[in-house]
Amino acid sequence: MLRILLFLGTNLAIVAVISMTFRILGIEGLLMQNGVDLNLNALLLMSAIIGFAGSFISLFMSKWMAKRSMGVQIIEQPRNQTEQWLVQTVQMQAKQAGIGMPEVGVFDSPTPNAFATGWNKDASLVAVSTGLLQQMSRDEVEAVLGHEVSHVANGDMVTLALIQGVVNTFVVFLSRVIGHVVDRVVFKTERGYGPAYYITSIVAELILAFLASAIVMWFSRRREFRADAGGAQLAGRQKMIAALQRLRMAQQPEALPDQFAAFGIAGGIGSGLKKLFMSHPPLEERIAALQQMR
Repeated sequence: MLRILLFLGTNLAIVAVISMTFRILGIEGLLMQNGVDLNLNALLLMSAIIGFAGSFISLFMSKWMAKRSMGVQIIEQPRNQTEQWLVQTVQMQAKQAGIGMPEVGVFDSPTPNAFATGWNKDASLVAVSTGLLQQMSRDEVEAVLGHEVSHVANGDMVTLALIQGVVNTFVVFLSRVIGHVVDRVVFKTERGYGPAYYITSIVAELILAFLASAIVMWFSRRREFRADAGGAQLAGRQKMIAALQRLRMAQQPEALPDQFAAFGIAGGIGSGLKKLFMSHPPLEERIAALQQMR
């Protein structure tokens, strides 16, 4: 809750700074001189509401969506030794990390993968694929579980949702400003909104959202290194390295749904510009970072 309040406070401060900057630089007056009757304060507030609404709704519904979209079977009463070991391992790691016991589940997928989700550190979900249990040793699975428990302990789900909300806010705000300027200054619309406003706003929002996603993915990659380090602390560095090496040798993991992809143990493969929009760093970089840990 404190993290949410801090980020909301930060976002409101940024909104206030932008509003003051527009006034100090005379941008608001310049817009009015050109017939752009735009209430920047109201637009900033509306943009923040729109920007955060989707992020928070996705965050609060994340466990429910995971269980249904991924077909996660929650282990309520372990039916075999493997399920018993999974629950006990997560319970031990959660205690070490200082969080409440997550729900533990398994989803059907032939490729090795796992993810964590949930809006609350003490009410999260950690799920592993059947492929991961079949292709990895227990030491490697233990490291993967430690990685996911670390995501929860670090509050990564909440932080990523808040960063996405801030980014969404400015995408909505700037796209509307651009739409107003083009509609009023270029196409000389005097009353209401002309077609140029809607077309320009939509195009600008698509372009800005594409560029802004690089910022969100940059944070996602930084956070992945932290989760690897956390997994190394909970399970052991060599186990974490071995788990990542096993993933590197395995076939490319089946893609998780977009809302869970950032919290999977493995991401896609890419280079060049594509690398800027990946949620995970290359496995080689993650292994090298762990090898350099002291």
